[in-house]
Amino acid sequence: MYSLEFPIRCSPAILFEFLSTPVGLQEWFADKVDQKDLTYYFSWNGSTDTAEVVEQIENESIMYRWDHQADDEFFEFRIEQSPVTNETIIRITDFADKIDIKDQQQLWNSQVSDLKHRIGA
Repeated sequence: MYSLEFPIRCSPAILFEFLSTPVGLQEWFADKVDQKDLTYYFSWNGSTDTAEVVEQIENESIMYRWDHQADDEFFEFRIEQSPVTNETIIRITDFADKIDIKDQQQLWNSQVSDLKHRIGA
């Protein structure tokens, strides 16, 4: 398990929309996103992965678990406010094998860069 933090210039409510809705996630995370109840279908290049929402707190966090991962593995988006700068921060927690962490971190850096661009931050 590893965590990454990124400052995002927008309100927690707007950021939460980009992290928790099919329309928002499709803007930066996947080519296409569909949702049925608590199941999300993420498509990239014609391939689809399925994830369940494990836990969600409005404007604070959302945790997903890929169907192909172990029950104790997840990825989570947590929205925090810096007490010093009052800046909105997104903390991403994910799982990867030690050998893959660097590649995964680069992928998240790229994804969050797209997110910031879409938000206009």
